[in-house]
Amino acid sequence: MIKTTITRPWRWGRKWRWGVSLALAPVLAAAAAVGGAYWTADGWYGVNVLLRRGASIWVDVSPDDSRLSPGIRLSLAGRRTPDAAEPVRWRQVAGGFDVAELPVRVGGRPVDALLLSRIDPARYRFRVLSRPAGDREVGDWMSATGAAMVVNGSYFARDGSPDTPVVSDGRRLGPTSYRATHGAFVVGGTGGARLADLAGTDWRRATEGASQAMVSYPMLLGADGRSRTGGQDERWLANRSFLGQDAAGRIIVGTTRDAYFSLHSLAAFLPRSGLDLRLALNLDGGPVACQKVSAGAYRRDFCGRYETAVHDGRLQLLRPLVDFRRNGLPIALVAVPR
Repeated sequence: MIKTTITRPWRWGRKWRWGVSLALAPVLAAAAAVGGAYWTADGWYGVNVLLRRGASIWVDVSPDDSRLSPGIRLSLAGRRTPDAAEPVRWRQVAGGFDVAELPVRVGGRPVDALLLSRIDPARYRFRVLSRPAGDREVGDWMSATGAAMVVNGSYFARDGSPDTPVVSDGRRLGPTSYRATHGAFVVGGTGGARLADLAGTDWRRATEGASQAMVSYPMLLGADGRSRTGGQDERWLANRSFLGQDAAGRIIVGTTRDAYFSLHSLAAFLPRSGLDLRLALNLDGGPVACQKVSAGAYRRDFCGRYETAVHDGRLQLLRPLVDFRRNGLPIALVAVPR
């Protein structure tokens, strides 16, 4: 007797459907993650963070956690006053452009450094640029603008748009209703590139007629010689970027190599740093604290990696889920040779 084998199409169909479902699962999960990033971050900034950087999360740490740098651990232990600063050794790398690296020591032990650029506004044109999609990191900005220097800008919202008033190539961006009591970087208007102390001054008047401007906070060194960093938790430590203006009117751009400084301790250090600063204004910090220089034969390429904060009484460290790319900079300040 010959046995006849009957193929049951419904079994094969079920297997096929299961196979397709398993194959599509990662794709659907990725699509859901991208969609979630788009909607929760209100736009493409969240998508680019997810796809380009992998996003970041806050994790609990102890003050002596090995994931923290030695400088952070020392600061958390209360050692927040550095040694007297060494003389700043400026080196000219192009006309109107000087660089230096100022070590920061505690008890003779190196804990941080200021990466410094000193720029003559008569020789370089400054631009404040905004790209809310967050699809340009510091090197992308340099390639797109031909800049000799790029540094991260002020704060941005969840969708990557400016969180403070900004003027970019004559266009006003960011909030129109805003109370500013700290400072701004201004190009044009009543003078060339300069810092403006906004204490007692309306930011609209300070930026009137400006081709470029950027409001930020806190003021690390005001016109009265004092800082306005009061009320900040000393355990909020981060890589930091700042702008300064010296007695000769040159713009000094600084980025810290590590995250030893709180805002208060950085403000206390700058007046005795030997930089001859008249004003100093803090910019955004943490992993977006980036500075890239390409002037003459000199090259600098740095982005931060640290930020700690206290949330609900717990000390936490900001950590990337996937550490394979630099953060995009939705706001950047660039200096282009004239």
